[in-house]
Amino acid sequence: MAEYKGIHGTKIQNYTTDPDNPITGQVWYNETSQTMKFQYPTTLSSWATGGSLNTGRQGIGGAGNQTAALAFGGFAPPLTGATESYDGSAWTEVNDLNTARQIGGGAGTQTSALTFGGEPVTGATESWNGTSWTEVNDLNTARRQLAGAGTDNTSALAFGGEGPPAQALTETWNGTSWTEVNDLNTARLLLAGCGTQTSALAFGGVIPPQTAVTESWNGTSWTEVNDLNTARRQLAGAGTQTAALGFGGYAPPITGATEEWNGTSWTETTDLSTARRSLAGAGTQTIALGFGGYVPGTEETAATEEWLGAGSPLIQTFTDS
Repeated sequence: MAEYKGIHGTKIQNYTTDPDNPITGQVWYNETSQTMKFQYPTTLSSWATGGSLNTGRQGIGGAGNQTAALAFGGFAPPLTGATESYDGSAWTEVNDLNTARQIGGGAGTQTSALTFGGEPVTGATESWNGTSWTEVNDLNTARRQLAGAGTDNTSALAFGGEGPPAQALTETWNGTSWTEVNDLNTARLLLAGCGTQTSALAFGGVIPPQTAVTESWNGTSWTEVNDLNTARRQLAGAGTQTAALGFGGYAPPITGATEEWNGTSWTETTDLSTARRSLAGAGTQTIALGFGGYVPGTEETAATEEWLGAGSPLIQTFTDS
């Protein structure tokens, strides 16, 4: 029988905390918790409860990933500029936006984010450096209910929204100013987006009526691709142009429907535990976060859910039972 070292190339190691990037099948001993642990891939996709926001709200903006996310703005009520940082288990209040708003666009990471547009109708753009928000140059066209994509506060994409009326406008951000580029094929508002400034995905929204239309951005122009299975507005997105996640929204009714995009088509998967609209998303197709939103009866919610797609790594503790 092969020994552990022969399979993995190392002996079982001791750590004071769990290793940052364990490989599938790796076993280690956590000296702090005095437990033996191992990593394995999930076989089923699921949503699990995460730490609640300090301020429940809808129309919220989001950036980052499942273990390092940023939530900003929204309607509490009233409109708020409240910003919170997530460490994978709990949210911490940090410095507010300069301009309270809801249903704006967002992009970036927990330490380098951008928010733009929103309600009341504005073109105001703010840049986050990990500590505070700074007002920078406005969008060329003020609007609300738009979507965004981008890697950080120097590279972003804004698309769709309402002026009114419904907009197909797309603008790129270079860290200093916005430039108008080629429009969406379908003008709409309350849509979701994900990806980067040069490789993005736009999906769902309302024209009206609710739409399932999905478009792919290659850095120059938008191309219509296969629709969502469930047409809806006020949904959230996470991931990339070729590996995305769309969840929640208003179909009607308000839904927890979750769909995975593989670069060609959408596939229905496990629903959110709590159906909601006007929520925010962060992360990737396989490891994502959904937070805030509107839940009938509860109104503005602080609930956070963590997504693990099939094949995502999980850490398990050995037990003697």
